[in-house]
Amino acid sequence: MSDTIAAVATGNIKAAIGIIRLSGSEAIDIAAKVFVPLNKQSLASLPPRKQVLGKLYSSSGEVIDNCLAVVSHAPNSYTGENTVEFHCHGSPVVLAAALKALFYNGARQARAGEFTKRAFLNGRLDLVQAEAVIDLIDSETEAAAKNAAAQLGGAVSRKTDKVYDSLVGISAHFHAIIDYPDEDIEPFKLQSYLSEIGASEKVLKSLLDSLERGQVMKEGIKAAIIGKPNAGKSSLLNALLGYDRAIVTASAGTTRDTIEEKLALGDVLLRLIDTAGLRDSADEAEKLGIERSRAAARDAGLVLAVFDGSKPLSPEDYEVIKASQLAPRALAIINKNDLKCILDVGELRKYYKSNIFVSALTGEGLSELSSIVKELLGQDKQVSIGEILVNSRQYDAISRAYTALLRAKAALTEGLTPDAVLIDTEEAIAALGELSGRTVRDDIVDTIFSRFCVGK
Repeated sequence: MSDTIAAVATGNIKAAIGIIRLSGSEAIDIAAKVFVPLNKQSLASLPPRKQVLGKLYSSSGEVIDNCLAVVSHAPNSYTGENTVEFHCHGSPVVLAAALKALFYNGARQARAGEFTKRAFLNGRLDLVQAEAVIDLIDSETEAAAKNAAAQLGGAVSRKTDKVYDSLVGISAHFHAIIDYPDEDIEPFKLQSYLSEIGASEKVLKSLLDSLERGQVMKEGIKAAIIGKPNAGKSSLLNALLGYDRAIVTASAGTTRDTIEEKLALGDVLLRLIDTAGLRDSADEAEKLGIERSRAAARDAGLVLAVFDGSKPLSPEDYEVIKASQLAPRALAIINKNDLKCILDVGELRKYYKSNIFVSALTGEGLSELSSIVKELLGQDKQVSIGEILVNSRQYDAISRAYTALLRAKAALTEGLTPDAVLIDTEEAIAALGELSGRTVRDDIVDTIFSRFCVGK
């Protein structure tokens, strides 16, 4: 990391402001060759993290832009290196010219995720925190953003580091007992070790149990909207989205293919799929759409089964009931609540644990839909934001550590010797080292940071 890197941090789009980031041992010197503060003060002498107005020059001495510069000195910067940021007018042409000037004076183009990778390698954050950066960028709900921000702040790392330190202490004592049997070393304390390992086991189990919730939070859950023709599926989709995404007519069979849209329903991200109405049809195109509807129900994590409350249950409705039973979770949505309800709700409740009355026309009941969906998905349970895993790599490392702890506890309970227990405690330590990045392989680190965009 001896070279100095530069990149646009705000994306290659026209905007009011565009930021160029420069990091490395020569960052301040290179920046001083292209930027002159209006007060003529040298960049190196500027107060850290204070904006200064000046002119940005090309390699030929032409003014590129009037902009602001911010200097941070190592190790008190995002990367842990000397860094300079230029806050320019956000024209891609201006930003490209500024980068060209920096490259001419010795910087090179940063690779994807290289700024955050340098922060990790310089000890400014661990691997869990680094992964939280990309999770924060990719977040699509407020809950996902809050969870990622808390993990960036160390919410998970503090818990797992405490477990790591506890196990290192236990292992060190075991090593001392094994290596120096004749020395006056504190004796083997079975109950103390069992208590420490039990507490660590509880912490890891809590994190492991959060993964399903975290994946729903981050990636969303596929939710198929099914129902007979004209039950109001497309109207419901449009009402939930707040705009007309699907065509709605009085004619049955209007929807012939699936339509997919994302919707943040409170803290839950739904990947909604509007499907063709389920019925017998001689039309080949409609028949294909109906088969896709059944496939969508099979593949969905949640089925929103829509019924027309203004009409009695029909054979087509029972086809909807049959299809919705293919999914692990289903919610009966009794639509058209603005009209008189003549549907047999008691009959419907034989097949669905949860139901709700709504009107896609007036919006009645839609605000209550969020809490019912959260309950169905297990998202209603109170979990501390920041302690919800969303990452399969982290889950794998914690799972291996947890399994090793279970073996260590069993070995202690069975009265095995410290050297036998040590095998399992050190396996747990190794897994937690991979989690934080203390002992992770270079190829895993490279893979993680390759997911980042350039400039981050």
